Amino acid sequence: MLVHGAFADGSGFAAIVKRLVADGYPVVAAPNPLRGLSSDAEQVKALLDSIEGPIVLVGHSYGGAVISTAATGNPEVKALVYLAAFVPETGESVQGLVEKFPGSTVGESLKPVPLPGGQVDLYIDPRVFHPHFAGDLPAEEAALLAITQRPATGAALGEPAAGPQAWHTIPNYNLISGADRIIPPAAQEFMAQRSGAKVQVVEGASHLVFVSHPDPTVALIEKAASENA
Repeated sequence: MLVHGAFADGSGFAAIVKRLVADGYPVVAAPNPLRGLSSDAEQVKALLDSIEGPIVLVGHSYGGAVISTAATGNPEVKALVYLAAFVPETGESVQGLVEKFPGSTVGESLKPVPLPGGQVDLYIDPRVFHPHFAGDLPAEEAALLAITQRPATGAALGEPAAGPQAWHTIPNYNLISGADRIIPPAAQEFMAQRSGAKVQVVEGASHLVFVSHPDPTVALIEKAASENA
């Protein structure tokens, strides 16, 4: 199961879905509402509970925080794969983790849109989407992804992870994007080391490493599947 992060949707997984399906894996790309960490995890958990058989659960960016909660207590989830992702400990938020190390451009990249009730939706400003979010993709592709991005609420990015985090008990794998300008590589390395992950670094990769480098992404997912069958 693939879980997208903020400022993206499931269509970004197209290249890796094609490869996984061709290799014989059944694939589900879960819709991530991006409304609140606990509520998003509950929705992903409900979809997980509907699947029979062993599951490799994959999360990109904010999706990593979602899967860390959603997988807890599900014996069918055999491995977690984090793609340029947040791997929080209980009580940590995505916002807090991104601010833990220098080098992120996310703060200067956000375009807020006020919502009724005082909440705010956050987008990546299309003017900086290419250099800040997708620097190793062609400009035309980055422009399309900027147009089709989905916002996350400020509340979702600021909500602390609650309850036990699944990476404490489930084998996990971490694909680190070596030129990431959203989650600094140092932050990714810190979270991967803390979780005891098997790590693969893609040098020069942007935050959208799974789009720009589908082959190593699929290789890591399939490694997680084969080692935890």
